[in-house]
Amino acid sequence: MAKERRRPVLELLQRPGNERCADCGAPDPDWASHTLGVFICLSCSGIHRNIPQVSKVKSVRLDAWDEAQVEFMASHGNDAARATYEARVPSFYYRPSFSDCQLLREQWIRAKYERKEFVHPEKQEPYSAGYREGFLWKRGRDNGQFLSRKFVLTEREGALKYFNKNDAKEPKAIMKIEHLNATFQPVKIGHPHGLQVTYLKDNSTRNIFVYHEDGKEIVDWFNALRAARFHYLQVAFPGASDADLVPKLSRNYLKEGYMEKTGPKQTEGFRKRWFTMDDRRLMYFKDPLDAFARGEVFIGSKEGGYSVLEGLPPSTQGHHWAHGVTIVTPDRKFLFACETEADRREWVAAFRSVVDRPMLPQEYAVEAHFKHKP
Repeated sequence: MAKERRRPVLELLQRPGNERCADCGAPDPDWASHTLGVFICLSCSGIHRNIPQVSKVKSVRLDAWDEAQVEFMASHGNDAARATYEARVPSFYYRPSFSDCQLLREQWIRAKYERKEFVHPEKQEPYSAGYREGFLWKRGRDNGQFLSRKFVLTEREGALKYFNKNDAKEPKAIMKIEHLNATFQPVKIGHPHGLQVTYLKDNSTRNIFVYHEDGKEIVDWFNALRAARFHYLQVAFPGASDADLVPKLSRNYLKEGYMEKTGPKQTEGFRKRWFTMDDRRLMYFKDPLDAFARGEVFIGSKEGGYSVLEGLPPSTQGHHWAHGVTIVTPDRKFLFACETEADRREWVAAFRSVVDRPMLPQEYAVEAHFKHKP
């Protein structure tokens, strides 16, 4: 009997909208919330289990379903739930996918179903206000310790600022919204709520690493930064649609990891460095949590004379790792070595995705700056 009752639930997975997880978009969801009427993946089902007052989950394939539960699922489903629980998601709000960290997915699910942030039109969440002030744990640039620091985000000034002392009148750093990026880095930072904020100072990249013990608080900061950038871009590009602007609000890195590199003369020994591919900037650091990059390489498009080759020139010496990569630019060649063939394939794919993309007008100014660096 239980087997017969499972079959109608399985059939509901074929309906449009139900073939992917209602929360993260993962394909082939095998679980369902029979109190919310949504089909979800295994990973999101674990988050739903943590809010039992809102959501109760069952396996679509393994658990028994009674008729009332099957009828409830049939009368609801993922599309209907989105129409209710995602009715008023701000354009700037980050909608996580199955590849995002646990924190982002958990707070998205709690915001939708537990707090119902996107249901009531008259309610404005703090991350939409254009101003935010609070304390975050920030990693020290020199000693690596995390210390509590006051942060202020102000759209009016177009900046995120932090202060070394609570009563300090002048900020320690001013990060312009125009050049700011934020991305969650729980593994690299060593905290499940770890956020990396990147900004430009004198056209060079600067990193700060922060976290907050409260997951909602740090995700609210993240979305407040995206909101500030959204409103800045609306002014900067008045004719652009929301769909054009949203991909520019924040970005994850194309690729990060260790490679070996040699110097411009290509006679020095190769040294192990941590590399970050951020759009067209390839940066390298002695340590993944360094505040400043040791160097940056601009990677343009193939139309401009840039290319990516597997392997190293035959005469190359001094590398410990065997899997070489050569980046050819109009001015010189950059030589790198990867520890494994799998690493090389991933790096080459990331580099080629950049080289194959035509340059935007504003990127030519960045390229010119790199060419004139001492």
